[in-house]
Amino acid sequence: SLSLSGSPHTCSLTHSLTGGCVGGCFWGISIPTTDMAASTQPTATVIAIYIYPIKACKGISVESGAICATGLKWDRQWMVVNSKGRMLTQRVEPRLSLVEVFLPREALCGEWNSIPHDLALTLNAPGMERLQIPLRRRNDPRRIDNVSIWEWSGAALDEGRDAAEWFSSYLGKPSRLVRFDTDNSTRPTDSNYASGYKTSFTDGFPFLLISQASLDTLNERLMHHLSINRFRPNILVEGCEAFAEDLWKTFTISGLTFHGVKLCSRCKVTTVDQETGSMGIEPLEMLQSFRSGQIFAFPKEAKRKVFFGQNLVCEQSLAPMRGKKPMIHVGDELKVLVQFSSINKTGF
Repeated sequence: SLSLSGSPHTCSLTHSLTGGCVGGCFWGISIPTTDMAASTQPTATVIAIYIYPIKACKGISVESGAICATGLKWDRQWMVVNSKGRMLTQRVEPRLSLVEVFLPREALCGEWNSIPHDLALTLNAPGMERLQIPLRRRNDPRRIDNVSIWEWSGAALDEGRDAAEWFSSYLGKPSRLVRFDTDNSTRPTDSNYASGYKTSFTDGFPFLLISQASLDTLNERLMHHLSINRFRPNILVEGCEAFAEDLWKTFTISGLTFHGVKLCSRCKVTTVDQETGSMGIEPLEMLQSFRSGQIFAFPKEAKRKVFFGQNLVCEQSLAPMRGKKPMIHVGDELKVLVQFSSINKTGF
C-alpha cells in the first residue's frame, strides 16, 4: 500500500526573492510584452505526483498518474459531508488531516475496468479502527441528492452505514462518506478560466502544480520550514526558477498538453499542520507579504488573496476515456510551449 509521508522533498536549486518587480522582471523571470513561445528544451522535471482520494484527508505519493476525465485517477473521488450534504474540509475540521488513506498498487494502473472486486481503499485515524471502502462501486448504490461543494450541488453515491458511523465517531458529528457519481453527474470547471473541462471534488480544477523552488523560497522566509503537503499539489517539479509556474500558459509532460488556467489562491488549510492537525497563522501571513493580489496589482476582488501554485487542465482529458489512460510519471520532463507575458495576464 502507498501513502504520502510528511517529509519535504529536497532540492539543490533555491532562488532568493527580494520582492517587487524591477526592470521588466517578475521574481527573476524575464517578461516580454506579449505571450511568447518558449524553447522546446526541458524547463523542469516532475519529482513527485500526489493524489488525494478523499478530499481533505491525507494524500498518496505515486510514481505514475493516469489522466482521466476529471483529473488524476482516484483524485478527490470521495468526500466527507455533514448531515445536510455539505462538504467537510480541513477549514472547519482540521482533524481530517490525520486520516491516512492507502490504495493497493493494483489500483494505480491506467485501466478502470481491471480492478479486482476485493480491492479496497483503507483508512486509518487516531483512536479509530481501520476502515475499508471497496474500490468497485456497489451494484445498486444509494444516491444522496443535494451534495454540495462550493458552487456545485448534485447527487453522489453513499458509501454506506459503516463509513458514516466511522466518520461520525471520529469527527463527533453526523457525517457521511460519498463518492462522486462519474456516470450520472458532471461538475464543470469555471468557464471563465477553462471552458469545457470538468472535475470531481477538487476545489475547482483538475490539477494543481507547484515547483520545489517556490516552496524553497517560501521556506527561506519562514522560521519553521513547511512540507509540500501543506499545499496539496498533484504535480511537484524542480529545475525551474521560483514561481516560474505562474507564467506557464501551455506546456507538455510525457507528450500530454497542459494549460495553466488560474493561479491558486490559498486559504487557511495551508495553516494546518498535517502531522498534528493543529492550526496556525503561517504560511498565509508570510505569503501576504510577497504573494498577494495587492502586490501583483490585481483587481479589487483579488487584492486580499494570496497565491501559491498554478491550477491546470489537460487537453487529453477531453478525449473519450476508453481502455488504458494516458499517464504522467515521476522523472518526466516538462517543456513550456507558451508563457504568459506577465502575472497580470494569468487567471487569478
